Amino acid sequence: MSHITPVILSGGSGSRLWPLSREAYPKQLLPLLGQRSLLQETLRRVSGSPRFGAPLVIANAEHRFLIAEQLREMGCDDATIVLEPLGRNTCPAAAVAAILAVRQDPDSLILLMPADHSIGDAAAFQAAVETGTKAAEQGYFVLFGITPDSPATGYGYIHCGETLDDPSIRRVQGFKEKPDIGAAATYVASGTYAWNSGIFLLPARRFLDELERLDPKLLQACTQAVDKAATDLDFLRLDPMSFQSAPNISIDYAVMEKTPHAAVVPVDCAWSDIGAWSALWSLAQKDENGTATLGDVVALESKDCYIRSDGPLVATIGVEDLVIVATQDAILVAPKGRDQDVKKLVDQLKARGHDSAVQTQRVHRPWGFYQSLHTGERFQVKRITVAPGEKLSLQMHYHRAEHWVVVNGTAMVTRDNEQILLRENESIYLPLGCVHRLENPGRVPLNLIEVQSGAYLGEDDIVRIEDIYARDSNDGFKREPRRLPAE
Repeated sequence: MSHITPVILSGGSGSRLWPLSREAYPKQLLPLLGQRSLLQETLRRVSGSPRFGAPLVIANAEHRFLIAEQLREMGCDDATIVLEPLGRNTCPAAAVAAILAVRQDPDSLILLMPADHSIGDAAAFQAAVETGTKAAEQGYFVLFGITPDSPATGYGYIHCGETLDDPSIRRVQGFKEKPDIGAAATYVASGTYAWNSGIFLLPARRFLDELERLDPKLLQACTQAVDKAATDLDFLRLDPMSFQSAPNISIDYAVMEKTPHAAVVPVDCAWSDIGAWSALWSLAQKDENGTATLGDVVALESKDCYIRSDGPLVATIGVEDLVIVATQDAILVAPKGRDQDVKKLVDQLKARGHDSAVQTQRVHRPWGFYQSLHTGERFQVKRITVAPGEKLSLQMHYHRAEHWVVVNGTAMVTRDNEQILLRENESIYLPLGCVHRLENPGRVPLNLIEVQSGAYLGEDDIVRIEDIYARDSNDGFKREPRRLPAE
């Protein structure tokens, strides 16, 4: 029985689901369809079976602590989290995964799965993987093709050719880019096309051999990135200079469209790539008017809408075919048929330098999170939540002083040479320039209110003296704090 290494690709930004999904907190980390995030659901599909080995997660370095925490919540303590210094599409990620897998087991198979997909029928998916294993063990590169139920124009299509030894496995005859509605209808009517799911089952050694033939520079760059990788706490950081030299190319273009070894397993498993708000509408429960509502929403005579609030009350009267999504800091209103243009909107927000294009109001850190509540002239009020047993870095600020008021929980505060234990309703003042640290020694989350005052309140006015998370600065990149002239 072949050993399968599940490889979860978690490098996307999820901009098409703005404002809920942001670059700093993308859709795969959100619980969009239930209590678990899409990443956690992806992991759950390959857990509990002896067929699958320890998972490999390939991720953006910025999300590393969020991913580690979500894996911990699932009881997964044997995963390897590989950090990409920059995005390089799916082929370099697949190459890195194959290199690592082969070094553990030369005969291993790798199952590449995007972290942001939904699969409603996990049993059907696992059965398809079992079928695909037969072809992968014979050296085929297996794609999972989704049996289409409509002439969708948002997916690529696989042309299924002749059957192999198992009638459930077909040769790949060709690929078609996202078609117009006429071509899509023709493909579906023919019965020989499937949607390209972007999920692959590959014999790792054979895949590397094919990369050596088709794109040796890519393979060399990825091999060097692994050889020169550095261990950072529980993470494996790929070498930036080596990985940067890898082409930015998908596995479809680099390998699957060129290799004679491509095979497809058609499967009907209630799959969706959740590529737009309309996809979530199609998966959600709806009222008698076809409208899906989530959160604090009142929809009066509103038809075929997706209305969601993670913030204020949203009330509608007599609207049709709209996507309305509200968060604490942003509201999106768009015709459901234009939801693919949300990415363009996010690009425009980025061009304007708008923070909401990248960050949510709740900023997650490895120790918990903080959230800005109010900002004024020379002051800012924040909520800070520290998880049990965690602590912030030992730090100081050049341009601001801080007051901390404990709302609930227990805080151990370091202030220069003092250590002070604070309980509910107690407070402390941290003058400008003092060396300080906040720690939660208790068994419940610590919540406090922070009031900052000073000439400059930016997050880059932090000088870390000691940090258990091995961070150089708030975003993982070394930079000097902004220094203002003396007043």
